[in-house]
Amino acid sequence: MIQNRNIRGRRIKDFIKANHHIRFPQVRVLAERGEALGIMTTAEAMEKAREAGKDLVLITEQAQPPVVKIIELSKHKYQLQQKQAEDRKHAKTQELKEIRFSPFMAEGDFEARLKKVITFLKRGDKVRLDLLFKGRAITKKEFGFELFDKIFERTADIAVIEIKPKMMGRKLMAQLSPTSKKK
Repeated sequence: MIQNRNIRGRRIKDFIKANHHIRFPQVRVLAERGEALGIMTTAEAMEKAREAGKDLVLITEQAQPPVVKIIELSKHKYQLQQKQAEDRKHAKTQELKEIRFSPFMAEGDFEARLKKVITFLKRGDKVRLDLLFKGRAITKKEFGFELFDKIFERTADIAVIEIKPKMMGRKLMAQLSPTSKKK
């Protein structure tokens, strides 16, 4: 399958080489169910496809010789579409969730946010911890580091520290990553 792309790299359309668009001296031919029929000239393969009342579709041209399949073109397109949909379904990307803390927060607020951090980690997402120092609180940076140490201690069994706590201006930042993926 060849993907035509415009100047900016966006896909214009997918073009599947089939029948007379296949121009190789020899090809490896597969039957509809995947059984190998052997290596033959393109003309012989086209004749076999015509006899079966099907199309000759190029599967991969990187192989030596290129691989073709005797199958109905519409059926092949449908199978590709189903495979792409299945791949998209299983390719859940890991999200980055952000939770904000403050250096002098009440215990109840801390527990609620920690519960969210644990939920995100168990779900398989990465979590960025932010702590913003407002006003004169910047003079007490150690409270922020102590708060993060408390979080790391409570999530040690389900998370690993990906980015250690560091100051970025008035913000203290760290990142946790789950130790095991969600099943």
